[in-house]
Amino acid sequence: MTTAGLHWIAGDADAGVRLDKFLAAPGRLGSRGKAVAALERRKIFVNDDEADIADAARRLVSGDVVRAWVDRPGSAKRRPRTGPTGDLDIVYEDDALLVVSKPPGILSVPLERSPDVSSVYDQIEQRLRSHGKRRPFVVHRIDQDTSGLVVFAKDPTSQQRLKAQFARRQPERVYLAVVYGHPSPAAGTWRDVLVWDTKALIQKETDRRDPSGMEAVAEYRVVETFRDASLVEVRLRTGRRNQIRIQARLRGHTLVGEQRYVYGPDSLRPIAFGRQALHAYRLEFEHPGDGRALAFEAPPPPDFADLLTRLRRP
Repeated sequence: MTTAGLHWIAGDADAGVRLDKFLAAPGRLGSRGKAVAALERRKIFVNDDEADIADAARRLVSGDVVRAWVDRPGSAKRRPRTGPTGDLDIVYEDDALLVVSKPPGILSVPLERSPDVSSVYDQIEQRLRSHGKRRPFVVHRIDQDTSGLVVFAKDPTSQQRLKAQFARRQPERVYLAVVYGHPSPAAGTWRDVLVWDTKALIQKETDRRDPSGMEAVAEYRVVETFRDASLVEVRLRTGRRNQIRIQARLRGHTLVGEQRYVYGPDSLRPIAFGRQALHAYRLEFEHPGDGRALAFEAPPPPDFADLLTRLRRP
């Protein structure tokens, strides 16, 4: 039995609606991400029976009583993986640069439109200042709900040299993504022309004659296939914002958990996951000081690993 919390009764209009979609509606939990998180932490009960992430696709029946035990003991959100500096998972550090593995849910750098969202930049700045050093210098970034490797410089010269490498498309940037369907052929190149919509804040496909269009190129290969999805390795050759997310969508292989680059009804995306399933797995570049080759890898975080475990079940 549940204790005090939120509860709703499914009406006739809710009959046949997925449990996660029902929970995500305005006036309930308010987003699919929150719904998935609540199911993962076993905070949801249907007719007083505990539900978990495996019940996300359960279809409700009129009269079902759905409860959310928001403050259930032991269900607090797990802290990001920690390294020797608390919340920062530092993969490599020297006098010129710092490479971190960013957990999902926090920004790479602060955004004016999201002042209350924490960022890796803020964490690094706090750490450097506690050691009597100055602020970090941004080299590149990954999306808030994408996990994985990001490099920051510690001085303007190192920043300039590292950014020049990225401008030349020199660094090796490899991602792991879980997409719907089975890309065919199993390996190849995605090549598109994209334009950033400044009002909608999304990438869109455009004509090659569009003067605002930017070429987007990525190489992919299927690493593992599941019944309704695939684990894909994507190597970026360009670095457009949201590039992998839009390029996968343009080919009918929307990322699992994707909320922005989608098409059609939710029933086309039945796999429950609280964010886009995208992880910056490998990063290679030259040291800005002495030019030696540096290569780093970061294993997927627990939520990504758990998703793969679920997909591998018969």
